[in-house]
Amino acid sequence: MVVKKIVDLSIPITNQTPIYPGDPKPCIHPAATFEEEGYHVSHLKIGSHTGTHVDAPYHFTNTGQKIDEVPLQKFIGPGVVFDVTDKGEKEPIVLDDIKNQLNQCTEGIIVLFHTGWSRYVATPKYFKHPYIGAEVIEALLEKGVRTFLIDALNIDHPDGESFIGHELITGVDGIIGENFTNFDQIDFPNPLIISLPLKLEGGDGSPVRAVAVQK
Repeated sequence: MVVKKIVDLSIPITNQTPIYPGDPKPCIHPAATFEEEGYHVSHLKIGSHTGTHVDAPYHFTNTGQKIDEVPLQKFIGPGVVFDVTDKGEKEPIVLDDIKNQLNQCTEGIIVLFHTGWSRYVATPKYFKHPYIGAEVIEALLEKGVRTFLIDALNIDHPDGESFIGHELITGVDGIIGENFTNFDQIDFPNPLIISLPLKLEGGDGSPVRAVAVQK
């Protein structure tokens, strides 16, 4: 396969990376240095949902698949990007916003919600993102879609008043990805999306290095 272009869809993981309120704050520091030990090693203390990450079904249900049990096919597939950059703070993404591309969404498709909110990643506005309405998720699940990615902190309402989106998707062993970025750089048709998690045994989620590939 000849690769024409690769778009990095991941935000950097640093001690300043924004986290969902209540999640562990990232703490990254040297454990060994070239000057002292002759090599570099870093100590990483991060949550399973730090930075660009995917949620396992187990994240919201005791009976759901854990991250090491999810078939890798759910993390790799052709992508459909929904441009919802006209949405404002705490505004829902509704069915009318995606209806023109709904017929492109079938089993195996990975959907990407391009809110443009990743540009606010270092500001308080990042925590006032748009969110995916339940009727949108239900329509896509009916089409066979099982992997949902967004370039914002959370697919659900930012006030934490409901986790209906998480519950709907994880309830059918679907995958949720959050804190993605650079969806605007996917300027080619039929991107191949890859967002493989770490193989964390029994895990509820994992950071990923996600990419969109032009073949």
